Amino acid sequence: MKRYLFKQLELWKDSFTRKPLVIKGARQVGKTWLMKEFGKKFYNKTAYISFVDSPEAIQIFEKGYNLENILLSLETLTGVSITENDTLIIFDEIQECERALNVLKFFNENASSYHVIAAGSLLGVAVREKNFSFPVGQVDFLELFPMNFCEFLEAIGEEKLARLILDYHFDITETFYEQYVNLLKLYMCVGGMPEVVKNFSVQRDLFEVRRLQKNILSGYRSDFSKYTTSSNVGKIAAIWDSVPSQLARENNKFSYKHIKEGARAREYSSALEWLTLTGLIYKVNKVTKPSLPLTGYENGAFFKIYMIDIGLLCAMSNLDFKTIIEGNTVFEEFKGALAEQFVFQEMKFLNELTICYWGSDSGNAEVDFVVQKGEQIIPIEVKASVNLKAKSLSLYRQKYQPEKAIRTSLARLEINNGLYNIPLYLIGHVMFNQKGELSRKLKNIIYNF
Repeated sequence: MKRYLFKQLELWKDSFTRKPLVIKGARQVGKTWLMKEFGKKFYNKTAYISFVDSPEAIQIFEKGYNLENILLSLETLTGVSITENDTLIIFDEIQECERALNVLKFFNENASSYHVIAAGSLLGVAVREKNFSFPVGQVDFLELFPMNFCEFLEAIGEEKLARLILDYHFDITETFYEQYVNLLKLYMCVGGMPEVVKNFSVQRDLFEVRRLQKNILSGYRSDFSKYTTSSNVGKIAAIWDSVPSQLARENNKFSYKHIKEGARAREYSSALEWLTLTGLIYKVNKVTKPSLPLTGYENGAFFKIYMIDIGLLCAMSNLDFKTIIEGNTVFEEFKGALAEQFVFQEMKFLNELTICYWGSDSGNAEVDFVVQKGEQIIPIEVKASVNLKAKSLSLYRQKYQPEKAIRTSLARLEINNGLYNIPLYLIGHVMFNQKGELSRKLKNIIYNF
């Protein structure tokens, strides 16, 4: 399978200011495969150490921070002769060994010619709950997410359709509109968890897809008791179980009372933070004033939550495949939650946007997303099916006069006086992967239809 984060790994490898790299991401998103595959393709040798599978690895770091001794011990443990610049050193599940985390600082300061990548699914939890010290400023970061729509297309043999999007041939994508819509619905069933996508690419069995998704969800649930305090387990599980119903609510805003009757923020905030630290859910805060910087106007008391993966959301909700694939009911059932989850994932995948949502002071209008990229703030309304009525977006545009606004749905590509009607399957690529020249190119394409 192809993962687009490879390009950023290549840039890291060749960077003059390269530091040890920490790859963040939830369990099962493919961090281990990515690191090993990167080592295989771009280095002569790879020394892989897992702090979960090898207790001896933890003992190596308990003996101090002498890099020469550590490297010699790692060579003995892995059977790999570690040499500068041509060996990739991988520390997997590094949250299990605080001393290994601290050693990254010494690699950066005293041995930068050694290429080191670390990953930890629960690193954020370890830093908070175990009070790990973190080598701030001494490491680079990347975050790996589930496979996005184009990665999914390539994995299941639709490389040419993916390439049309990736190369910005939006005029040609219009010709294959029906295929993209059908594949989008299929992606909503399968999602982007690499194990699930790989299996589906071979077997084409949606029932096996659902079985694998349920296994992943079961694995996540087992982490609740394994990696947190006993007093927090039930609260974490209760929030997790409430995610589908939270997304299905009319305005999608998170409500503690929908976890259970009488639930309060002070009781559940720690459990909610645990889930966000693991990357299993994401919070999107409200802004009442869309000004720069967007983070300066966030109101953390009001927020929405989204899941790590749309396929897992379908599995948790027990949505029938027929409901999703046949007709447009997927965008009308579940109150558009799947469409909104999809748009969030496509934007989050870019890893360079500040994502919020806007609500008026009076509470009578709300725009699904407001994103900041550089100096631009762009409102985005997600619509079900081809319905293009968007009163809240119209109110927002009248009040703030944004240069660009997006309405994304199953309607075809169109621009009208600064309002971009973008098909859902293009949302991750039309507005955000290029600078201003992309918008001009898009406008020329649309006007030439």
